[in-house]
Amino acid sequence: MLAALEIQAFMNQMKEIKEAQGLPYWQLRLGIHSGELIAGVIGDKKFAYDVWSDTVNTASRCESSGMTGKINISSSTYDLIKDFFQCEYRGEVPAKHKGNIKMYFVEGLLPELQREGHPQIPNQEFVNRYKSLGNNS
Repeated sequence: MLAALEIQAFMNQMKEIKEAQGLPYWQLRLGIHSGELIAGVIGDKKFAYDVWSDTVNTASRCESSGMTGKINISSSTYDLIKDFFQCEYRGEVPAKHKGNIKMYFVEGLLPELQREGHPQIPNQEFVNRYKSLGNNS
């Protein structure tokens, strides 16, 4: 989620720069779903690393059902991050070949987990909470 927020911030910064110069700019939607997947190298002559699964397909539906400039996540991902990030519930959103999926927009780090003066950077309390979950990375 931190990587998604960083990508979002970078794209917003580039949009401002390009707009100020009167130049065209890219916009994007980010979609995230959590679950199992299969990863591997494909190809005989030209190799590529790829991932496959229903998780990947659902993440794609989150992206396509999102809004430009927003991070749209599934309820599975929300359950994993809700103690660290501010999210806005969107309701059940129809997703192609998936039916309705509960979705959320990620607004950013919870205020108490932001580094002072840097709302996109986690503070020590974030690190402590994360480590208390049994994650050492």
